[in-house]
Amino acid sequence: MTGRRQLLIVEDDEAFARTLKRSFERRDYDVRTAASPDAMEAVLADYRPGYAVVDLKLGGASGLACVQTLRAADPAMRIVVLTGFASIATAVEAIKLGASYYLAKPSNTDDIEAAFDRAEGNVDAPLDARPSSIKTVEWEHIHQTLVETGFNISETARRLGMHRRTLARKLEKRQLR
Repeated sequence: MTGRRQLLIVEDDEAFARTLKRSFERRDYDVRTAASPDAMEAVLADYRPGYAVVDLKLGGASGLACVQTLRAADPAMRIVVLTGFASIATAVEAIKLGASYYLAKPSNTDDIEAAFDRAEGNVDAPLDARPSSIKTVEWEHIHQTLVETGFNISETARRLGMHRRTLARKLEKRQLR
């Protein structure tokens, strides 16, 4: 390989992964993709990227496990987590596990590349004076419990003290990605 930056995209949405791949290749990245944690581990067997983009929800699997594996493979790797439904709970977990940055979809290549370059926090980040709504707080609590249970719906419902079907209905209204 030449001096091209090496990037691994872990994304189960084939069309989105293909679009990201082409966009980053135009920016002179050497890009590989994986659609699952197992596929990611197979790619890592012979490829050492310095950068990674990981979708939070990979079918039935959690992208958080991928973040942990990537961090173990290379502690200096710049990892950006993407999600369709951002929550404080998953953002905190992603950063704790070694992600460099956390972005809500839709995010474009410019956003992701800028996130790769952010090594430190921004003390000038605007503080949101708007209080969270009850629905947002509820959703974040549900999502945190989902993360704690490894996205097990039955166990999450039990811990939240609600019927499994009620939880399933709430999740259908605001799907995880």
